[in-house]
Amino acid sequence: MKQAIVGYHRDEEEHWVAQLACGHNQHVRHDPPWMRREWVCSEAGRAEMLGVCLDCVKCDEKAPADARPASK
Repeated sequence: MKQAIVGYHRDEEEHWVAQLACGHNQHVRHDPPWMRREWVCSEAGRAEMLGVCLDCVKCDEKAPADARPASK
């Protein structure tokens, strides 16, 4: 199921994680040649992707919402 990106945070290993409208989180790594997500490397790139929909496997599996990270 497609869900919009509504925010971002970093995980404990400092990887970027997209927060989706459904309440799930999804890693959005730039890890060439496997994943080419250069937009995740800059604040402007991440901001430009807000509202863009990603496939949410957790929604397809009817998983409960993920916990939101504490604000830093």
